[in-house]
Amino acid sequence: MDPYSPEVWKHMKAFYVSLSEKDRRRYAAVEAEKLGHGGVECIAHGLGCDPKTIREGRSDVERLPEDEAGQRIRKKGGPSSS
Repeated sequence: MDPYSPEVWKHMKAFYVSLSEKDRRRYAAVEAEKLGHGGVECIAHGLGCDPKTIREGRSDVERLPEDEAGQRIRKKGGPSSS
């Protein structure tokens, strides 16, 4: 049984793609944790991400608020090497 309605999945996906890469991992990990057993697979499938990404996100969340990356976010399309 799907834990979320199609409308909720739509909103979750829209929110997910609006986040930075790091925050996507963290969000997916928290959502998977809320579901318990089978949550990683469900969220990975629903959001279209790799289960490994969710496991990395779980590690990120466990380190909060002492995350060494702090507020750093990679910028899209970094400097070109001409």
